[in-house]
Amino acid sequence: MKRAVVIVVDSMGIGAMPDAAEFGDDLSVNTICNIAKSTGGLNVPNFEKLGLGNIKDITGVNKVDNPLASYGILKEKSKGKDTTTGHWEIMGLALDNPFRTYEKFDSEIINEFISKTQCKGILGNYPASGTKIIEDLNKEHQKTKFPIIYTSADSVFQIALDIDLIPVETLYDWCKIARKILDDNNCGVSRVIARPYRVVNNKPERIGSLRHDYSVEPPKDTLLDILVKNNKKVLGIGKIYDIFCGRGITEKVLTKGNTDGLNKTLDAIKNSNCDLIFTNLVDTDMLYGHRRDVIGYKKAIEEIDSFIPKFTDSMKNDDILIITADHGCDPTFKGTDHTRETVPYLMYSKTSKPENIGVKDTFSYIADVVKSHLM
Repeated sequence: MKRAVVIVVDSMGIGAMPDAAEFGDDLSVNTICNIAKSTGGLNVPNFEKLGLGNIKDITGVNKVDNPLASYGILKEKSKGKDTTTGHWEIMGLALDNPFRTYEKFDSEIINEFISKTQCKGILGNYPASGTKIIEDLNKEHQKTKFPIIYTSADSVFQIALDIDLIPVETLYDWCKIARKILDDNNCGVSRVIARPYRVVNNKPERIGSLRHDYSVEPPKDTLLDILVKNNKKVLGIGKIYDIFCGRGITEKVLTKGNTDGLNKTLDAIKNSNCDLIFTNLVDTDMLYGHRRDVIGYKKAIEEIDSFIPKFTDSMKNDDILIITADHGCDPTFKGTDHTRETVPYLMYSKTSKPENIGVKDTFSYIADVVKSHLM
């Protein structure tokens, strides 16, 4: 039985796209290289063996003469720099038109949300870092019980609540209502995101394990749909199920963060009979990229590196392992948003001969590799 394992290290870009300026970035953005340079180098001996240092000059990561994996760079064909766009393109669906972004949501949308949820009012309604806006508006939230609504440079409608004040089930219900309102009004918003938090020692703390994304459905079949229609089994680990609205996913496993996601991916490699194991590791983006935590991001990459030999040792001869990313989120760059970047491509197999694939024009190169391997 042939299997494919695809691991997306969320936001681990490797250099600016030529059109980065159109997305509010510039040609200096480079998530991996800038983290390595600003921290004195990455300690990733297993990524090094695969060939990460052969892709670009990365401080602390040497080039190797005989890399264990095929390696290269993938450009993004879709016009976007968000999670949904990136993952959909990885699975073969490139978008001709980008999702819409907002500075604020129209009063008609907000009023309909207030009416249908009966929440009586809202706080926020502007672009912000999730941790910052929750800290800024938590006291008012405690007084009014109004949900905190915010967006970003990405196409998102985010709702934050203290779940000791309002049940998490209510938060999820309100997100579903928001999803329908946005769709009915053709707002073009990619994701509605539930952002539950609690106040611990007088400080609000988000609860990543209870986060839930309500994505718009893919407008066409992705490789996931094609695999399932051909009687293949697909396991989504982390937020994969949410990103694809469950489409083309036969089994799902939720995670509490990167360590949990890495362990559950390892368990799946050892024990799952699914044809495709598809994992998103979110902490690099959510905890470190958006918060501009360079040291935290570095440590997260190094933790992923420590799992690579566990993955490769557990793989069967007919398995392939692909490690990539979905966009950038350079923590050395200004602001708190994603950055428009190319992504690394590493593909390991115990039996295939590694090669330098160069630069490919679309993330969908991965879908082609997986489809060819499994079908």
